[in-house]
Amino acid sequence: MGLRPLAGTSACRPSSAPGASGPSASGPGAFGPTASGGAGAAAVGSTGSRSVKESRGMDAIVRWVAVSELADPTPYLEGGELLLTTGLRMEGDLSGYVARLVARGVAGLGFGVGVSHEEVPPALIEAADQAGLPLLEVPRETPFIAIGKVVSELLAAEQYEEITRAFAAQSRMTRAALRPEGAYAVIDRLAKEVDGWAALLDETGEVRHATRGARTDVVSAELTRPEGVGHEGGVRSRGGERFPASLALSGPGEHIVVQPLGGGARPRGFFAVGARHAFSPVAHTVINAAGSLLTLSMEQGRAHLEAERRVRSAVLELLLSGAEEQARAVLEPLGGGLPGEPLVVLATGPEALDALEPHAFTALHVPAEHPHPTGPTPPVALALVPATTPAPEKAPEKAALEVAEKVALEADIPVGVSLPSGYGAAPLRIAIDQASRALETARRTHADRVPESGRAGRALEGAESGWAGSALETAGRGRVV
Repeated sequence: MGLRPLAGTSACRPSSAPGASGPSASGPGAFGPTASGGAGAAAVGSTGSRSVKESRGMDAIVRWVAVSELADPTPYLEGGELLLTTGLRMEGDLSGYVARLVARGVAGLGFGVGVSHEEVPPALIEAADQAGLPLLEVPRETPFIAIGKVVSELLAAEQYEEITRAFAAQSRMTRAALRPEGAYAVIDRLAKEVDGWAALLDETGEVRHATRGARTDVVSAELTRPEGVGHEGGVRSRGGERFPASLALSGPGEHIVVQPLGGGARPRGFFAVGARHAFSPVAHTVINAAGSLLTLSMEQGRAHLEAERRVRSAVLELLLSGAEEQARAVLEPLGGGLPGEPLVVLATGPEALDALEPHAFTALHVPAEHPHPTGPTPPVALALVPATTPAPEKAPEKAALEVAEKVALEADIPVGVSLPSGYGAAPLRIAIDQASRALETARRTHADRVPESGRAGRALEGAESGWAGSALETAGRGRVV
């Protein structure tokens, strides 16, 4: 049996029919725009149908087969169908009939000959040719149900192939996640799978890693827009803070998806992926898999960081008990160390640990000397910073104060600063006490004086309007920035 194309190209083909050309599942175009679902109109050539005449429309995607003898079947169609008919009511000018099918998005028209018409009406051939509608001649011996079965089988084969390709892509990304580069390797692999670019960003929108051609400027700008304006998917909120839940941007020749990373209410980072073509359902599956791998990698890194923090807290307790040699011995295998003397202690809230850690040895500490009046004493984040500086024109505390100012600006939180000290148990306790008291004074006395003028503005305003002087007066030694 066969379909004879009358007003189209040689016969309909599916986008992933056996033998059809297309990008390899492992190649860079594996999820390009030509690999989406649906059988092409030429695919039903296996039933013997043929196109009536060459036409530009034969590559249209067929999503289903419908049969109708109505003069206007479009109210019962969704678009993407291969419509089959015997032309029971066709006569005269058929341009209106064809125009309605094209407007509805019908993929093609199959005309069964030998029932109502011995051949396809010339008026239909002319109208289909002018409108660019693929027109197939279906021989009398070919049942319409046979065409429906062929298309159904092709669609099922495409779905299976898509699942197989998605599974293979996920396997490749999982292997990438096991490489030493971890998350960076996943980003590189993702860009290849979608035939585009990918990027990893931190929670502030700063780029951590990106492949060639990444539109990170667009992504960073959108992530930092106030209140998630223009963000498809809205924002997530916690404690008055607002974070983008997702981003989907599209324009001529540009499609971008951004997803948050981390299992908590506040994203710990974002990843973005973009391409010149729209993403297929399979590509979206691969993107979601990449998000899961990146989140897992981030959470594992977070667990390792928490373990390191517990070790540093234990080291601080050793220092406070006078066991300096043992404290250094614990840090040595971890590749860490303690700053030289003299040193300055910084004290701030535990939420500033991330901002403190790049600059100094840090640890969480619960000050036993100052119990909280209403409940358990909250921990403070402490940092041991060298008080000395290679620049002779700087005061001994200048280096520590610069670190404190950076942390106060970045974390939007006051930082208590001690006077220079050493590693003896008693001097170190005094320095911690100075910094902690200065921090308490700033929180209690001056928090309501700081204007709501932005993160950097609040921190600088506090430092310039008497926090340091008041802290020195109240605590005796400590100061605050």
